Amino acid sequence: MNARILVVDDEPQIRRVMRAALTVEGYSVAEARSGEEALEKLRLAPHDLVLLDVNMPAMSGLEACRAIRASSNVAVIMLTVRDREQDKVEALDAGADDYVTKPFSMPELLARIRAALRRTPLPLTAGAQPMVLGEVEIDFKARRVGAGKRHVRLTPKEFDLLWYVVTHPNRTIPHRELLQAVWGVEYGDEVEYLRVFVNQLRKKIEADSSNPRYLLTEPWVGYRLRLPESR
Repeated sequence: MNARILVVDDEPQIRRVMRAALTVEGYSVAEARSGEEALEKLRLAPHDLVLLDVNMPAMSGLEACRAIRASSNVAVIMLTVRDREQDKVEALDAGADDYVTKPFSMPELLARIRAALRRTPLPLTAGAQPMVLGEVEIDFKARRVGAGKRHVRLTPKEFDLLWYVVTHPNRTIPHRELLQAVWGVEYGDEVEYLRVFVNQLRKKIEADSSNPRYLLTEPWVGYRLRLPESR
């Protein structure tokens, strides 16, 4: 089955160009002129990936991305003319899987699309048991975090990142290794991606995300999951 891509942009010419290029590559393409229309189309039919412009009137791309993430794990690539690191951080923090700056070449965008569509959950070992970090319990099968009666759903990227560090405990994992394991072999230098997703994970698994006990930063190198000592 061809992957289904939803192109969300308020500029008709951009939508036409994107549809033509993606259709040639064999993708099934739908269009939306606004964030509101995109949410409605996602509600009515499943899609595999959303190409979402940041700068739209009314509901912005960031607002639309947050709304999408509240109920869906569909892959989201944000498209924008903004190229500051802070803009990338805001897009990733809103729930995007990737970020492409305009103007971009179509081969570059197609490569990012292929990487996002290849995104399959990292394999769980048979019978993966829940992990307890302090008062937090991580249920790998349900892909969620619980603390008492509070349950928090992990995004696919958050879960894959967590699962990778959990399966390599007490070892410093370099940035490049983490990026390629979770995003794909095309990645390696996008350290800001890791900063955003590690920060989000800490909010979900640490009692004090500003003073983490388990998911630790190794400055200039990578990250390490420190397992709690056995009692």
